[in-house]
Amino acid sequence: MDWRRNLWVLSIAVMLSGSSYTMVTPFLPLYLLDIGVSQSEVNVWSGVIFSVSFLVSAIMAPYWGRHADKSGKRRMIMRAGFSLAVVYFLGAFVRNPVDLLMVRILQGFANGFVPASMAIIASSAPKEKMGFSLGVMQTTLLMGGILGPLMGGSLSHFFGMRLSFVIAAGIIFIGTVGVGILVKEPVNNEPPSEGSMMDDLKTAFHNRKLVEMLLLLFGAQMISMTLQPLITLYVAELQGNMEGVALTAGIIYSMAGIAGAISAPMWGKLGQKKGFIKILVIAFIGAGFFNMGQFFIINIYQFSVLQFFFGLFIVGVYPAINTIAVNSTDKAFQGRIFGLTTTANHLGSMVGPLVGGMISSWLGIGPVFLFTGSVLIMIGLLVFFKIPKATGVISKEMK
Repeated sequence: MDWRRNLWVLSIAVMLSGSSYTMVTPFLPLYLLDIGVSQSEVNVWSGVIFSVSFLVSAIMAPYWGRHADKSGKRRMIMRAGFSLAVVYFLGAFVRNPVDLLMVRILQGFANGFVPASMAIIASSAPKEKMGFSLGVMQTTLLMGGILGPLMGGSLSHFFGMRLSFVIAAGIIFIGTVGVGILVKEPVNNEPPSEGSMMDDLKTAFHNRKLVEMLLLLFGAQMISMTLQPLITLYVAELQGNMEGVALTAGIIYSMAGIAGAISAPMWGKLGQKKGFIKILVIAFIGAGFFNMGQFFIINIYQFSVLQFFFGLFIVGVYPAINTIAVNSTDKAFQGRIFGLTTTANHLGSMVGPLVGGMISSWLGIGPVFLFTGSVLIMIGLLVFFKIPKATGVISKEMK
């Protein structure tokens, strides 16, 4: 088995997965307006529509992770990919916000493409290449996050949102077929656990290092998703009208992805050399300062620049957390590790839009950036003062 082939094929596959997701998701507030939601209700509906998919996915992720360890991670990728293709296609035909809510619930059941891909890489890459490999995966996922909004914004601007859903379905379908043909899952000689899912959770929560990483992942994703439903609306607020807002928001939304694609391999390599705890501190605090700065901007150009620098730092969090989590358990548990990280990720993704919707409804969109930036800085300081004492500062086994 060639771990490099798995890495590059799955990297391209998660890039296509990220593209299909970000072609439609950032523009759901505009889609809600198109299908009849009033301007006064769109913030609340956006929070609910964003959150429901992540709630379902968070509940299902431990089951899918356990099933991946028993039945094969490649099969989980195929299941998730083809299911998502169907769900995106259905999204093109919704007529009201309740229809869209149902589609997002189905999407929650279908999710699991990226964590299963990460689990295959974690089980096939040499230990000394783990940080690099997960950094590459994070980079290509972010590249999908760059291409998706640009394509989705352009398609929405010229043809409407419905075509974006159809194209997204085609993209994830192609990526899934490629995985089925080219990826070979490594043989796992360790027998999977015969205990129940509750036993898996008990095992995980007795691992202090893993629990810390799950909490950090929850926090990072909550902050990211607090902002995501609001970016399109903030762009409209900054430019003073709705004209061309989908295209402009797509370009600005991609700035964080461009920065992340540039910096993710660097963060992975630095983590291997200097220690992933240090990377977490720098990434959280840097992202917090640049995120907070977006409260003070006065035009979309300043917003674009700060989105770029925010993306440059926040991306360092994810490969660091994943690498520490993987190194804290044995290989027979890795599918479940990524199931649990997906749960933490999606719980954060569920809570974030609800928080953002409430704050923006009460105080406006600008104060949301002050809140999220402050939380990121506090998390970085917490990691600096607390986690190193509990984990042996940097944990040489991660280097």
